[in-house]
Amino acid sequence: MRMEHVSIFRQLVRWSVIVIPISVAIGSIVAFFLWILNLAIHYRFDHTYLLYLLPVAGLLIHFLYQSVGKSSEKGNNLIMDEIHQPGGGVPKRMAPIVLFATVITHLFGGSAGREGTAVQIGGSIAQMFGKWFRLNQRDTGIVLTAGIAAGFGAVFGTPLTGAIFALEVLAIGKIKYDALLPCLIAGTVGDITVSAWKIHHTHYHIDAIPPMDQSFWLSQYIPFDLLLLGKIIIASIAFGLASFIFAEMAHRIKNVMVASVSKKWLIPVIGGCVIILLTFINGKPDYLSLGVDPEYQGAVTIQSAFHAGGSDPWSWLWKTVYTTVTLGTGFKGGEVTPLFYIGATLGNTLSDLMNAPVGLFAALGFIAVFSGATNTPLACTLMGIELFGGEYTLYYAIACFTAYFFSGHSGIYSAQRIEVPKIFDSYFSSDGSLSEAGKRREHFLKHHISRYRKMIKRK
Repeated sequence: MRMEHVSIFRQLVRWSVIVIPISVAIGSIVAFFLWILNLAIHYRFDHTYLLYLLPVAGLLIHFLYQSVGKSSEKGNNLIMDEIHQPGGGVPKRMAPIVLFATVITHLFGGSAGREGTAVQIGGSIAQMFGKWFRLNQRDTGIVLTAGIAAGFGAVFGTPLTGAIFALEVLAIGKIKYDALLPCLIAGTVGDITVSAWKIHHTHYHIDAIPPMDQSFWLSQYIPFDLLLLGKIIIASIAFGLASFIFAEMAHRIKNVMVASVSKKWLIPVIGGCVIILLTFINGKPDYLSLGVDPEYQGAVTIQSAFHAGGSDPWSWLWKTVYTTVTLGTGFKGGEVTPLFYIGATLGNTLSDLMNAPVGLFAALGFIAVFSGATNTPLACTLMGIELFGGEYTLYYAIACFTAYFFSGHSGIYSAQRIEVPKIFDSYFSSDGSLSEAGKRREHFLKHHISRYRKMIKRK
C-alpha cells in the first residue's frame, strides 16, 4: 500500500472520529426541535386565538435577540461568512435562541420554515466541538460545512442532499470537495440519529403518469416525452421566476422596514398585524406556519398539492406574501419548507393550465423553486430522487437547472458568494456576494432608467 493510501485512511478515521459525535449531537437537538415544533403547531390548531398574539410574540423575539442574541441575528449568513472568512466564530447561544424563537413563531402562526433553525443548530454545535477539538482555521471551516450537512439532512430526512447542499450553497458555480467526506458522514449520521429518536418525516408520492411511447425514449432506461418536456421547461421558467420574486420580496421588505421604521421593536409588531390582516382577507389559515399538516379537512397543504384540486390558483402567491412578511419583519425559522409549499402549489396550478400530470408537476415545483432560491440545482435534483424516487430523474434535473438560471443572481442567502456568474455581462463580476450583486443590479437598473428618461425628454 502506498503512503498516499495510508494518509487517506488516516484522514478517513480522523474525520469520522471528529464528525460522528458532532452529527449525533446535531441530530439529537434537531429531533427535539422537530418534536416540540410539531407540538407547537398542533397546539395552535386547537387554540386559534393564539394568532392574535403574533405581534406580542414578535416583540418577544426582537428583545430576545437584542439582549442575548447579538450576532446570532445574522443566522445562516453568519455561518457562511465564517466558512468564507473566519472572524468571531458562531456563538454557542445561536442554537437555543433560534430554536426557541422558531417555536414561538410557529406557535403564534407565523409563516416560516425549519431548515434555517436546523442549519443554525448545526453551525453552532459544530463550532463548539471545533473549539473543543482545537481545530485549526481550515478544519473549523470544514466542520462548519459538515454542521450544515448534518442539520439539513436531519431536518428533512435527506442525507445525500444535505451533504451536497452544504458544499453547493456556499458559492454559486463552484463546489469545493475538501469537505465532501465529512459532509457525507454528517448528513448520514444526522439523519440516522433523528430516526433513532423515532421522529418521522412526511412522505410524498407522485401518482403514476400515463405510459409513454417508447419511440421517444433516449435509451431503454430513460423515458423522454417531447411534449411533456416542453411543458416542464415552461413550468420551470415560472418556478425560477417564483424563486426570484420570493428572494427579492424577502430582502426588500426587510430593508424597507429597517429604513422606514425608527423604533425597531415596532417592526415585528407591524409584521404580526399584517399577517393577522392577511388571514382576515383570504378567510382561511392555510398559509400560516409550515403548511405541511392540515389545520382542517380540505386545507391547502404541500401534500394536497400533489392531487388534482388540492390547491387554489393563487396559493403559491399567498404563501410567498405570508412568508416574506413574516421573515422580513424579524420572525425566525427558515425559508425552505415555505419554498416547498410555493413550488408544489404553483406546480399544481400549472399542471391544470397545461394539462400535465399533477403529482409530477407538484414534485418538480417542490424542488425547482427551492433550487432557484438557494442556487443549489445539483442538491435539489438529488432531493427529488431521495423524496420521490429516481424514475423521473431527468425531469428533476431539467426543472432544477432551468429554475436555477431563471432565478438570476438572487437568492435567500445574501452571504452566498458568486464564483462563476450565471451570465457574463458588464455589470456582473465573478467575485463578491449575492448582496453585492443585488446592489450592482440595482445600480444598473437605475442607470438605464435614467438614460431612458433623458431620451424621452429629448424627444
